[in-house]
Formats: sequence, C-alpha cells, structure tokens
Amino acid sequence: MPFGDMQQKPSNSSAAPHLALIAVQILFATWPVVGKIALRTLPAVSLVGFRVAGAALMLLFLARASGRLRKIERADWPLLIVSSALGLILNQWLFVTGLSLTTAINSTLISTTIPISTLLVGIILGTDRASWRRILGILIAAAGVLFLIGRGRSGFSAATRTGDLLIVANSLCYGAYIAVSKDLVKRYNALTVITWIFIVGSIATIPAGVVSFTAVPLRSIPAGVWLAVAYVIVMPTAVAYFLNAWALARVPPSTVAVYIYLQPLFAFVLAPLVLGESLGARAILSSLMIFAGVIVVTRRRRAKVIDDSRALESI
Repeated sequence: MPFGDMQQKPSNSSAAPHLALIAVQILFATWPVVGKIALRTLPAVSLVGFRVAGAALMLLFLARASGRLRKIERADWPLLIVSSALGLILNQWLFVTGLSLTTAINSTLISTTIPISTLLVGIILGTDRASWRRILGILIAAAGVLFLIGRGRSGFSAATRTGDLLIVANSLCYGAYIAVSKDLVKRYNALTVITWIFIVGSIATIPAGVVSFTAVPLRSIPAGVWLAVAYVIVMPTAVAYFLNAWALARVPPSTVAVYIYLQPLFAFVLAPLVLGESLGARAILSSLMIFAGVIVVTRRRRAKVIDDSRALESI
C-alpha cells in the first residue's frame, strides 16, 4: 500500500491501529533507557531541542515528499497550538527534565496515570465517554502494572521527589494532548497534524535548546551519546508520534491511552535480554493482567466497528 493511501483511507483491518499502538509503546519503552545515556552529557533542554528539531525535519521532508502536507485552516490554529504545547513542548520539557532527576522505573510507573487523564479530559470535552467496561479495563491494567513494579522496585524518595512530580505533570499534559488532538487528526491526515505540531513546537524548544547547548564542550560528547540522540529523534519521536496520531484517528482516545500500560511490561521483558535479569512469575502474571485490561478497553461490538469504519471513509 502506498504511503499516501495509508494516510487517506481507513485500515481494512480493525487490528491495524492496535498493532500500531503496540509498536508505539515498544518505542516509547526504549526512550527512558536511551535518554538516560544522552543525559549523561547533554542538558535536558538541549536533548529536547535536538529531539524536536530532528523529528520536525524528518516529518516535514516525509510529508512534502509524499504530498500529504495540508494547510491548517485558520480556525484550527488555536487547537493546533494547544496540542503542540501539551503534547510536545510541555510534555518534552517536563519529561526529560524529570527523567534527569528521577529513575527510569519511576518515570514508567508514574506514566501509567496517563489513561486516567485522557479519559477525564475526553469526557469533559465530549470526545470520549466513560463506560464501566473502559473503567474496569483501565483498573485491571493499572493493577497489573502496580503488581509488576511491586514494593521495593521503585525508588520514590526525597531525592527523586522533584523529578517524580515533573513526570506527574508530564503525564497530565500528555493525557490531555491525546484527548484534545483527536478532532484534528480526524479532520486532517495524521502526517499533516503531527508535522505541524512539531513545527509549532520547534519555535519554543529549538532556541531554548541552543542556549542550553552552548554551555557543553563539543569534545566532551562521546560518539555513543550522538548515537543515542539520533535514535531518540527517529524511533521514539518521529516514528512513534506519527503512528500514535495515525491510530488516534481510528480508535477512541481512551483506547490509545490504555496502551501506555504496555510500556512497563516491555521494559521488564527486555530487562532479562539487556541486563541479564530473571523473568519470574510476578512478571508473567502481571503481563496477563495488563493484556486483559487492554483487551477489555479495546474490545468493541462488531456493529460499532463497522459504523466507525464507514465514518472514517469521509475523512
């Protein structure tokens, strides 16, 4: 299927958005680990500047090359600016700064509050609805995450409190972003929306990143850090944000958000491979709980899926 066609038409398979969201969470799960490597040398604001600038250039080139870049109507600019501020500017500054002041596992645990924020904002805006099925699914998945982490596996303390609070604020911003940006990605193609979000976000993040970077001696930056920066720009940023927006046009915001519960699962599954840690019964049981919660939230009646597919044909 040509890239442009993927943007223009809804997927013929109801599984496609969910597969995209799984890929997004795998990419996002690698971000704290790789980001920690880059933060050994680079200030948080500089890393954000590199991440946003690099991804904006990639997305702009891809959008123009595929002919999918559309003009945003004047009436939609306020919503675009709010989406960029919540989902990119504040989200990136808060997360990267918080990550530099806390642990990767703390940031993963706190991020599991995003689905709750998304559902609440969606209910307020009328873009989502609260049902016992979705609430139950979110609670089941959350219980799985809490069981996975367990007492003693997180490092919440006075030493990480500032970073932890910044991650909390980041989670609120990102949850709100998922809820408020759905209208844009439904009326425009996903590549157009995410490209403009990064362009708008560049206005604030790049100058701040340049100022911060001037204090770093170039010779002190090892090659491994540059590789980490390149990975952060391409995979958990440009690719992940695009896939997330593409899926958001096809499923409810609360469904997009609940997949965030897969992040700690992937992190704990990868740990034995990367760090040589053992995968015990706790991880296996918690993974079943997380997947059960995701299934409860994402399962939809067949008639509803057909109606949604027909509605998407007019987008």
